[in-house]
Order: sequence, then structure tokens, then C-alpha cells
Amino acid sequence: MAPNNQKGVENTAYVIDTDEATDVGKQAPAKPSDAVKTPDVKRQQWNNPIEFLLSCVAMSVGLGNIWRFPFVAYENGGGAFLIPYILVLIFIGKPLYYMELCLGQFASAGAVKVWELSPAFRGVGYGQAIATWSVVTYYVSLMALTVFYFFSSFSSVLPWAECGEVWSTRYCVHATTNHSLLTFNASLAKSSSEEFFVNEVLKTDFSGLDNGISAPEWRLSLCLLFSWLLLFLVLVKGVASSGKVAYFTALFPYLVLFIMLARGATLPGAVDGILFFLRPQWWKLLEVKVWYAALSQSFFSLSVGFGSIIMFSSYNGFRHNVYRDATIISITDTFTSFLAGLTIFSILGYLANELGVEVKDVLKGGGSTLAFVSYPDVLARFTFAPQFFATMFFLMLFTLGIGSASALTGCVITIICDEFPYWKKWLVTLIVCIIGFLMGLFYVTPQGQFILTLIDHYGGGFLIFILAALEIVAVQWVYGINNFCKDIEFMLNRKTGYYWKFCWAVFIPLVLIGVFLYTVATAKPLQHGSYTFGPNAIGFGLALTAIAAATFPALFLYEFIKRSKKSSSLLEALKDTFKPSKHWGPRDPSLRKNYRDFLAGNSPDVPMEGIHNLGNDVEIHRF
Repeated sequence: MAPNNQKGVENTAYVIDTDEATDVGKQAPAKPSDAVKTPDVKRQQWNNPIEFLLSCVAMSVGLGNIWRFPFVAYENGGGAFLIPYILVLIFIGKPLYYMELCLGQFASAGAVKVWELSPAFRGVGYGQAIATWSVVTYYVSLMALTVFYFFSSFSSVLPWAECGEVWSTRYCVHATTNHSLLTFNASLAKSSSEEFFVNEVLKTDFSGLDNGISAPEWRLSLCLLFSWLLLFLVLVKGVASSGKVAYFTALFPYLVLFIMLARGATLPGAVDGILFFLRPQWWKLLEVKVWYAALSQSFFSLSVGFGSIIMFSSYNGFRHNVYRDATIISITDTFTSFLAGLTIFSILGYLANELGVEVKDVLKGGGSTLAFVSYPDVLARFTFAPQFFATMFFLMLFTLGIGSASALTGCVITIICDEFPYWKKWLVTLIVCIIGFLMGLFYVTPQGQFILTLIDHYGGGFLIFILAALEIVAVQWVYGINNFCKDIEFMLNRKTGYYWKFCWAVFIPLVLIGVFLYTVATAKPLQHGSYTFGPNAIGFGLALTAIAAATFPALFLYEFIKRSKKSSSLLEALKDTFKPSKHWGPRDPSLRKNYRDFLAGNSPDVPMEGIHNLGNDVEIHRF
């Protein structure tokens, strides 16, 4: 068997071209002449398994863990929310993650090429690419906000700690304002951090999209350019460069979180904030929306359904133990969300204590409101080194963003390079980053947050559930769960248990179909704050969803027509469209030959190296 070059960055692969039957369960043993001797372009591999694991951690542990999970947990039952969240992780999140890891590693292909498994579903990969690109364009704009706040934190006085003459209104109050001396109703008061964010940073146009789109804010545009430039440097050499960066992007946020938690826990009122976060509201478990919130949080936190997990694992050695990695990553993601909740609410408890109000009164929302209003308000009240804690906090947010954005962008780059293997990867990366920057300029306009809400809802929310449902139906029902489990057994030398089979074939498809029906039944007019989007904006959003979803029937029709020209009947062409193509299988020709022998029930010519029966030809890295 040809050595599986786990140590090296690149690994030579070969194109296999054979006219043998494509039904996986009936494939005959391959002959040595089956392999075309012309080598295909070289495919990179991770320098070592730790870089892969840390990259997956950096991808899954993102901004959503820090500024979304704490608020979602509080809003949906507090400590009781952990019950549906953990159950969703066990029966949906982790199985989907493991399935996508296995798909990418088995085929050594990105989110489109992996659909040699069932060409009828090739459009799912392109739909995921559109959804992923939609998300990454606005995700990097959020990173730009963290860059702006990071550099603002070096001021001798934090700029949001006071009411600026240029951007504040008469209702602005800052950290040292005596509320008993206000000349207006206290309910009208707005914190200096909120007015700084809305009026100075975003320069929000409260008319929304009704009057068109204004020019980008120049300072945020520079921060956006900086973010995309850094992403380019991370991705320019593929996993050879992004793997090195993962040591920092995966580990540094934990250092900051523990520092912030240690600081927050020593502040007066911190215990009240933590108890407020953990206090269970058991009656909430009877509400369907709580379980839907748990599914959404787990789904998007782990980044399943976007294609980035398939992309990352496609650069693994064929025998890498992704079973272990799926467990480590899913547990780490949950732990990080919980740690972030403790950290955020300990600080908010201190703010509530300072203002003499309840914690719920200082928690004005999740997402950007928590990150750029509530938390900066707390930082402004620190009497000891507020600049240090502010820079650490926003550097942590930017680092988390880099880890996730590099995975999402890398997914799109891999799809392009898989389709056009002779294109220079650095040039593809450069073009993708330039286009991403230009599209990102829409999000740094005064209407940027409205556009973000629109794209997030129609391009990265509901659409991902549809594509994930198609993905798991294609793999487990069309390709067949038995065939998929055989592939895993050949790759990892591990039998697949009933837990995985139940989740993949029954539970997850039914849940995702239920989510689709629930989302349609409970759909409401899309809003951003008090602003309701008009018909033009809604039409644009629906068009985006339709384009991404239409890739599935469009590519299915293309594959069907292509096969109908070579088939004796339309029925035969239809069957062939759903069957694995002749290119499905391990990328390496020796592994492919062993794979076909394995499926045929024959002993391979060379002993199969696996996780539990190591051979001399393959080097398996262990921790």
C-alpha cells in the first residue's frame, strides 16, 4: 500500500476511471489497471492531528458561544435550558458532526465533490456554499466592529465611558451620572455605551432600508479591510498556514475567559449574576420554542450543515480517528458556552449591583447588543485597568471570529479549488477575500445592521436547516446507512453502534422535518428592533433563499440529463443519478482497491491499516 503521508503537507492523489458497476454494495474488486497512472494535483494534509483538532475547535467555538449562548440560555429557562441543549447535542449535534467528519475524510473532497456519493444531491453542496458565503460576508463585518473597539480601548479614557459632545443626545447618561438628578424621565435614559455604539460607531439610519443604502463608514471600512487582509494571510497557504494559526485562535480565548471570570467573580454582585444565569425555570421546558432555541444554538455553534466540517476533515489522513475528535469537539463547544455564560453574567451582576437594579434590567439583549453595549458599559465602570480588560475582551472576540471565519471562507475556497484543481490556490484565496471585502462594505453603512439581519435570516438561518435535512436524507436514506457504516468500518476499523444509526436514519431527519414545519407555521414578519422590513427587502431575502435552494433541483436535472444520453431508458438514468458515481471512494488508488475488495468480502492484497491494527506503511499520530 502506498504510504499515507500524514507528516507532509501535500499528498499525491490519482484519478480512478473505471466502468465497473457503481452500486456500492455490488462493486467488484478493482484491477490494477483500473487506476489511471497520471497523477492528479496534490492535495494538502494537516501537518499533524493537533492542528486539525484545534482548527475544528476554533471553528466551532466562535462569537455565538460568547454573545449568543448566555442570552439564549437566560431567555429560555436559565439553568433548565442546559437540559434540552445537552440532549440536542447528544442526539443531533454530535452525530451530525461525526457524519460530516467521516464524509470529508473518506472521500478527501470538499462539500461539492463529496457528492460523488449521490450525484443527484450535488446541488446541496453548492447551496451550502451560498449559505456559507452569505454568513461569512456579515461575520467578518462583526469582526471589523471588534477591531474598531480594540483600537478605541487604547484611549486614556474609554470613549464610551463618557457622553461625547458630537454623538450623544440629551438622554445620554454615563457611568458616574447620578440618576436622582436627571431632568427627564429615567425611563428615557440611554447609557453612553449604547449611544456610542449606535450613533458614533454604526451611525445608524433608523429609517432602515426605506431610503436606500448610504456610503460605508470609512473607519469601519478600514477595520473591515484589516480583517479580510488577516484572513487572507491565514488562508493563503491553505491548512499549512491556518493550522499554525489555530494554536492561537483556539487557545487564547480560554486564557481571556478565565481572566475575565476571575476578575468578575471578585466583584460585588457577581454571585447574583451567576445565580440569575443558572436559576432554572422548569416550566419553560414545556415550550416548543425552548427546544427550537436549543437546536438552533447547538446547530450553528458546531457549524454543522455549512460544509466547513467536511472541508477540514478532507485534509486528514485516511485513517485519522475522527470518532475521538467528534467527542472532544462537541464537549469542548458545550463547555465553552457554559464558561462564557458564567463569565458574562458575573460581570452583568456587578453592573446591576452598581446601578441598584435587577440583572434583567441591564441585560438588553444578546448578540451585538451584549458585546458592544452591555459589556462595554461594565468595562467603563472598572476602577482597575479598564483599558487592559477592554483590549483583552475585544481581542478575544476578534480571535474567535478569525477561527470561525477562516473555516467558512476556507470551505468556499476548497469548493472552487476542487472544481478547478489547476488554479493557483493563493490566487483563488486572494480573489475570494477581495470579493468578500467589497460585499462586506454593505454591512458598514448606516443601514448595515438591517442588511445583516436580512441576510442572516434568509441566507444563513432557515436555509441551513433545509440543506442539512437534504444532506442527511441523501447519506442515510439514499446512499444507505449500511453502505455508510461499511465505509466507516473500512476507514476507521470501527463498527457503528445502534445509537449512531438511530440518530442518523430516524431521529435527526424527523426532527429537521419538524423544524421546517414549525418554522413555517410560526413565521412572523421579519424585524430589526422596532423596524419591520418592507416587501422589497423581503423579496430580496426570499430570492436569496430560493437561489440557494434551487441549486438542488437544478443540479439534479443536469445530472439526470447527462446520464439519460448514455442510458437505455429514462428509468435507468434516474437510478444512476442517485447511485454513487465511479469516482466515489478513497482518493488513493491502493486504498480504493482495498475498499472494493472489502465491499466484495475478499481479503485485501495488503493488510488494512486502521486505528486498532496499525501497519508499517501508515503512520498514525497519537497524542
